[in-house]
Amino acid sequence: MRELWSQVDQFIDGALIDSDPAAPARAAAEDAGLPPIAVTAGMGKFLSLIAGSIGARSVLEIGTLAGYSTIWFAEGIGEQGRVVTLEADPRHAELAWSNLQAAGVADRVRLEVGPALDALPKLEAESVGPFDLVFIDADRKNNPEYLGWALRLSRVGTVIIVDNVVRAGAVLDEETEDPDIQGVRGSYELLAAHPRIEATALQTVSGKNYDGFIYAVVRR
Repeated sequence: MRELWSQVDQFIDGALIDSDPAAPARAAAEDAGLPPIAVTAGMGKFLSLIAGSIGARSVLEIGTLAGYSTIWFAEGIGEQGRVVTLEADPRHAELAWSNLQAAGVADRVRLEVGPALDALPKLEAESVGPFDLVFIDADRKNNPEYLGWALRLSRVGTVIIVDNVVRAGAVLDEETEDPDIQGVRGSYELLAAHPRIEATALQTVSGKNYDGFIYAVVRR
């Protein structure tokens, strides 16, 4: 099925994505041997459209990798917007910054290098935010903590998107000892119980895998 999903991806990209501003970043990541885990072009444009459609001017991204989705966000918010992106791996961050510069969007991006759970309190202490949109795409085991911080750095109306929350159906395993799956399940539990937020999740298929994302809106 993955071959079919890849073919459909290619059809969608050819039909609806005239140009991919982040394509060189993907190529650079591949050349550098980074894992092929960036969002697809279709998902990148979706994120960019969401940012533009809600009039986002400030985006928080947890998990930069090589900056592929960061570039799409920067395109979506425009020249007056600001993306704060957090990357734990210095090697990934160095490549991401090079890619952001090559894409011509580095002037609207702040890249924080180091564990996100260290950077997030720093952002709060500096009164950075509230953010209009938060995208969580990092180590899954810490998803509940990332969501907690996203809420602290949000306002009424903030959109929060959490990627990779189906994991080819592994999310169904109540007895799992996999810390990443535990973190994913913890995301659902937190959102289901939290009084400030409404959320849903959509399953997705692509050339990457069978997965899905959570879409949430801060209501109060």
